[in-house]
Amino acid sequence: MITGRHFLITFRNKTEKIWTVRRVLLAALIIIFFDLSSNALFQLSLVAAKQPFTFKDIVSKAENLSQQPFQDSQSQLPKFLLDMTYDQWRDIRFRTEKSLWRSEKLPFEVQFFHPGWYFKRAVTLNVIDSNKANRVKVDMVPFSADLFHYGMNKFPANLPANLGFAGFRVHYPLNKKDYKDEFVVFLGASYFRAVAKGQHYGLSARGLAINTAVPTGEEFPFFKEFWLDKPYDEAEEIFIYALLDSPSFTGAYKFIIQPGKETVMEVECSLFQRANVEKVGIAPLTSMFFYGENTNIRPIDDFRPEIHDSDGLLIATEWGEWIWRPLVNPGTLRISAFQVSSPVGFGLFQRDQSFEHYQDLEASYESRPSAWITPKGKWGKGHIDLVQIPTDTEYHDNIVAYWVPAKLPKPGEVISLSYKVTWLDSQNFSLPLGKVLSTYVPKGDKPNMKKFLIDFVGDKINALPAESQIKAAIDVGNGAKLMEQQVYKNPHTGGWRLGFQILIDKEGSLDLSKKRDPIQLRAFLREKDDVVTETWDYEF
Repeated sequence: MITGRHFLITFRNKTEKIWTVRRVLLAALIIIFFDLSSNALFQLSLVAAKQPFTFKDIVSKAENLSQQPFQDSQSQLPKFLLDMTYDQWRDIRFRTEKSLWRSEKLPFEVQFFHPGWYFKRAVTLNVIDSNKANRVKVDMVPFSADLFHYGMNKFPANLPANLGFAGFRVHYPLNKKDYKDEFVVFLGASYFRAVAKGQHYGLSARGLAINTAVPTGEEFPFFKEFWLDKPYDEAEEIFIYALLDSPSFTGAYKFIIQPGKETVMEVECSLFQRANVEKVGIAPLTSMFFYGENTNIRPIDDFRPEIHDSDGLLIATEWGEWIWRPLVNPGTLRISAFQVSSPVGFGLFQRDQSFEHYQDLEASYESRPSAWITPKGKWGKGHIDLVQIPTDTEYHDNIVAYWVPAKLPKPGEVISLSYKVTWLDSQNFSLPLGKVLSTYVPKGDKPNMKKFLIDFVGDKINALPAESQIKAAIDVGNGAKLMEQQVYKNPHTGGWRLGFQILIDKEGSLDLSKKRDPIQLRAFLREKDDVVTETWDYEF
């Protein structure tokens, strides 16, 4: 068999006179004939041009795909896989001894998910052979039933040979040198999530959000193909490329992922618009908030004081303000827009990391990661959306945050952006100001009044003695007015507590389940003329 590498070496040998143009073409045909992978033409183009595999190759694929009609691939799975239950799908387990790169003892290993149940689209997985000379070999990973244990499932003996996979997970010795932990997974639509050292999975990220919380309905783009760059022997990071598709957008993505105390993803994307849409969310994060310390009446009878993957949205603006919005489980759909052009960063955080506040030995909510988005370069005019969706269970993600560009390009034009996603322990995230530790919302002293207690902590403000001249700046929006306020040292946290009350207008209501415009509240602490805390931002 003539391989791509043999063809390259022979073609470059100037002393070999027999390689005429006709025979070069004949050799190319032989390669295509014998290479049974779906990437034969793609491999040949790389070899003949003597070029390494680059992100531009995926960008070209995305651009070409955007010029073709959208074709939905989820109906290609056999019906018995589409009709699977959750328990049936969970009973299919990957054979760990067949992990990609295990036999070569590389630092990273990859395991695959079987398509079926909720994961109705099979994706194509490819491996780039990353030799140090040239990255010219791209092979598709063929599906095989031998890769899986099927448990109690009774499927036809011969599954389709080109079935594909639902997604994959990557393993690395994150916590112990002698054991490879799963630290990142790409599974379902354009979802992916990761953990840092010592953490459990929690919130997720997505490649793109389209028409989220828009009356016409949300569109969920999906990664249809991946390329996994084979790591070197001592590699500390892995390169992953992805091709995104949807009725309205296509996209090329490059992920450089480095696991560790913080797991860092460098993301580069080029997006091509097929059709006009109302809203696009860049660098979306998705999480769950059922109830927390700011929830006075729990939605269920449960022994756990709090249940959430994230408890707040943090935003850093280019003018130096830090904004903290505690999350809620609202009575009705709530969308908050923060007018922040070219943000320094934003993310969904799990600040409360006390086991006593969760009491869940299985879910380990106190060890869920936070995710911080750091844009590269100026993203321009736009805003950050926080979408909070009512939920009656902890099993549904009901929180979404993303950046929305003020203006979208026309179909055929490209959006090119780069950013970093850092999955981290929120205690290790350094802020230049004091931060909000907790928010409590008890009843007020009189009817139609509401009280708010906010604890601020931080190295600098904790060091301030109780007699310091700490004052609060409080802004109350339409629908209520400020009645009273106090700021005092909290000896139990070492920080400072702000307490204030508002009076709701007569036509308003304390019942959040009733439809009304939310009341906007903002507060921060000052020492004389200096701002010493982030801005607490709340909707009631």
